[in-house]
Amino acid sequence: MSDHITEIVIFTVLFLLVSGMGFVASRWRAPQDMAHLDEWGLGGRSFGGWITWFLVGGDLYTAYTFVAVPALIFGAGAAGFFAVPYTVIIYPLFFLILIRLWSVSHRHGFVTPADFVRTRFGSPTLALVVAITGIVATMPYIALQLIGIEAVLKTMGVTGDSALARHLPIIIAFAILAAYTYQSGLRAPALIAFVKDTLIYIVILVAVLWLPYKLGGWNAIFDAADAKFQASPAPNDGILLNANNQVQYFTLALGSALALFLYPHSITGVLASRNRDVIKRNMSALPAYSLLLGLIALLGYMAVAAGVKPLPGAKPGSVDSNTVVPILFDQQFPAWFTGIAFAAIGIGALVPAAIMSIAAANLFTRNIYKEYLRKDATHAQEANVAKITSLVVKIGAVACIVFLDPQFSIDLQLIGGVIILQTAPAVVLGLYTRWLHRGALVAGWAAGMALGFWMLWQIPNAATGRKHFGGSAFPLSEFGFDSTRTIYVGFVAVLVNALVAVLVTLALRAAKVAEGVDGTVPGDYLADEGDPRIERERAGTIDNISST
Repeated sequence: MSDHITEIVIFTVLFLLVSGMGFVASRWRAPQDMAHLDEWGLGGRSFGGWITWFLVGGDLYTAYTFVAVPALIFGAGAAGFFAVPYTVIIYPLFFLILIRLWSVSHRHGFVTPADFVRTRFGSPTLALVVAITGIVATMPYIALQLIGIEAVLKTMGVTGDSALARHLPIIIAFAILAAYTYQSGLRAPALIAFVKDTLIYIVILVAVLWLPYKLGGWNAIFDAADAKFQASPAPNDGILLNANNQVQYFTLALGSALALFLYPHSITGVLASRNRDVIKRNMSALPAYSLLLGLIALLGYMAVAAGVKPLPGAKPGSVDSNTVVPILFDQQFPAWFTGIAFAAIGIGALVPAAIMSIAAANLFTRNIYKEYLRKDATHAQEANVAKITSLVVKIGAVACIVFLDPQFSIDLQLIGGVIILQTAPAVVLGLYTRWLHRGALVAGWAAGMALGFWMLWQIPNAATGRKHFGGSAFPLSEFGFDSTRTIYVGFVAVLVNALVAVLVTLALRAAKVAEGVDGTVPGDYLADEGDPRIERERAGTIDNISST
């Protein structure tokens, strides 16, 4: 650790600086009453174009971007680039979807996607299913952010031999994150996102200019990567895709794209926007982050050319691939710049982790606590429950790190994607049609979830020694195909989900089972800022709060 004093000091100073910003964020654009889920959990639904761009960008491009993607490319090559095309296709794919979701949520005061499902299909059960799915899928994603911080701390030597000493720094970082999120809500990550994204852009632009020069140029970098993968015994490693992993690649890219804006934290950032135009401009401008992601992904090949050796993992004989990028920076840059890069990764974990915990807390508060435990909960009680729940969620995320200890942290995100994809028929299709029966959507969810977990259970990981949940690439031969190809688990599971939903809808319609009452009207999906129906309802809410 004594060799990294400069890095540790710079990392600590910047980390504490943004943490301080998180605490004072409660006074930034402060409302009259913070004890309201709209204010604590959605920032008052008042964020404009620039704030939303940094918030959503900081929410989607996380420590996963900095740590997991280059680590996968370092280990497997071209297959790891799936993250680049999926972030390219996601924005046009969800351009119209998110506008409709924002409008109907703005009109009815929805805080979560489960709120929308509850009103659209008249089904508390379906809303509960969507809420639980969102919470479960978010947990490993939060853990992934904290793994990014841990990889940086381990590279700087801030670790220990015992389990407690090894995880103590990440627990301290979690405690700071939990404290300012509890106090400031969504305003904290919104304010910090400005610093986080600025640091990341600076670090990556410097890296892609300096490292190729220092390593002998791009030809040398790609030649080194090609030589490594040619010598690898793994059949799918390489700087180019082969016939065996092409199906996995495009289904993973498409499935991940569909999943990205189904995550509660992604929707939370969108619902915090001021109006429809803000969302339109952001969906048009956010692909700029995809260019950055492509450059970050190339760090995996640069690490190969630089001869980076990942630090040992927790298990004897294993390696921690999450340390690839931190070690690359530590070896190739002066200590002061490495400290800035490490801070960018650490802060890059704070922003999304805060938003994710807030989104999970919103789901629990609105769709479990208020729906089933206390229907007459006041706005202040809702806000308090959400704050406490956000703390519990973070504790669960830390537990994921302590007990799972993944070699490729990207596995956490991919498993979460399989889970959250099962809400697509209810949330996405529900924005355009109510043809699917509420009971059929529950049946489809159950079928997709069961199949998804069964497939994940069957996948081993030779690199980590895990016999189950070792990835998301399922061999087609298990379905009886004479093929060595694999396919993304989530893609298959959501197709089965939709098919079951259609078939069960036909059966329930034939049996004339009640479908529930749709609480929305067509005009709700076009509502915008200044809609007189919203202003009247909010005025009534404020009067009620003032009289209590």
